[in-house]
Amino acid sequence: MLIETFADLTCPWCYIGKHRLARALAERPRVNPTVRWQPFQLNPDMQRRGMDRGAYLVAKFGGVERARQLHLMAEETAQRDGIPMALDLIRRMPNTLDAHRLIRIAGRRGLDSAMADILFHAYFAQGLDIGDRDVLVEKAGALGLDGEEVRRLLDSDAETASIQAADGLARQFGLQAVPCYVFNRRYALSGAQEPASFLPLLDLALDEQEAASPVADYAP
Repeated sequence: MLIETFADLTCPWCYIGKHRLARALAERPRVNPTVRWQPFQLNPDMQRRGMDRGAYLVAKFGGVERARQLHLMAEETAQRDGIPMALDLIRRMPNTLDAHRLIRIAGRRGLDSAMADILFHAYFAQGLDIGDRDVLVEKAGALGLDGEEVRRLLDSDAETASIQAADGLARQFGLQAVPCYVFNRRYALSGAQEPASFLPLLDLALDEQEAASPVADYAP
């Protein structure tokens, strides 16, 4: 089963949703999914160096206090789910292109989901600037990737075109908000749904997959 996760690393609901999908999968041990990260930049026009988060919140929400009210729900939800989140630690709103590129680079070794987990934690629990290549190289090393190789790739244009193409395709499909989960490229579920909301789609995709599989010959 293929599950494609469209998300951005600066979206708190994407962070929560990733954990909830994992909980749903734990309730369906028969499902053996390939979970593929698909990039979606909430701020594709963000300058490469990012910007002060306070200034960003004023521009996007009309003020820091309004943003705090909106973020309080995310923090309370994360706390209930046992997910570390400290939005007050974040000082910079990053451009996430390089972070998405790093996930693609890690994906060459089947580590894209693990890399996304590390970057989500770095941003939402530690307040680190995940647009900073030094931070990205350090986090790649924590996953066992070669830091020098990762830096060389990030300093090049590696995976840039693929990220931009995937992001553009998602927008052509009409995707305007994340997270969004697509099962076997047929069924979609949007938002940081409760784990139980994933189960019917997991069951449906699994039933269809098994129905399409050829029945093995009986061998006594």
